[in-house]
Amino acid sequence: MNLQPHIAVSADDIASRVIVCGDPARAARIAGWCENGKQVASNREFQLFNARFNGIDVTICSTGIGAASMLIALEELKQCGVTTIIRVGSAGALQHNIGLGELIIAEGAVRDEGGSLSYLPASYPAVADHALVAALLSAAKQLQSKYYLGLVRSHDSFYTDQETEICEFWHQRGVLAADMETSALLTVGRFRGLQVASILNNVVLFEQEVKEGIGQFKQVNGSMIEGEKRSAMIALQALTSRRS
Repeated sequence: MNLQPHIAVSADDIASRVIVCGDPARAARIAGWCENGKQVASNREFQLFNARFNGIDVTICSTGIGAASMLIALEELKQCGVTTIIRVGSAGALQHNIGLGELIIAEGAVRDEGGSLSYLPASYPAVADHALVAALLSAAKQLQSKYYLGLVRSHDSFYTDQETEICEFWHQRGVLAADMETSALLTVGRFRGLQVASILNNVVLFEQEVKEGIGQFKQVNGSMIEGEKRSAMIALQALTSRRS
């Protein structure tokens, strides 16, 4: 068995369709919403579970916080034969109308993180796979879930000295929300020939203090936890809606 050094699995251990998320506890929850969820690997921030959804094998992999660790997972998943990855993440809204627990489906992303820039120049776009986005939209409509479709911004820190000004800048330009991984996934995933997409659950209101918003989420606020489950179910439905 040729185990990958960080995600600690080989090609025989996992499915070709993968959900990624930052939080290891979220990976476990998503596996629990599927059939036959079983943990197959645990190393650092990388917790992997196999499960079945709609009769299709899927793998759920946590990646920790930020682009750098997410890209380690992406590269090693690619080495294991993975073809399709959907991120089920959390985000902070950059528009006033996006409520807590409401969902954002990313068409593309502003690349303000350093992970993808270590691969490709800033002029290379971060764009989701169109077929996967269509599958996410179809699943959201089937599940009668409200969503926003558009651009997000990915960055490397919540705690810059200019955070208020940065958020206002992208708010004025119509960007919907901010996370730390989507742009790297879309950029490097496409570069590596993978089908990639991202659906995000809003856990911080625009202009809300970040610590307060994240604290509410960690306290299992009802609307945000429900948003997490809806985003996961939409992603699983999209991931398994095609038979190949």
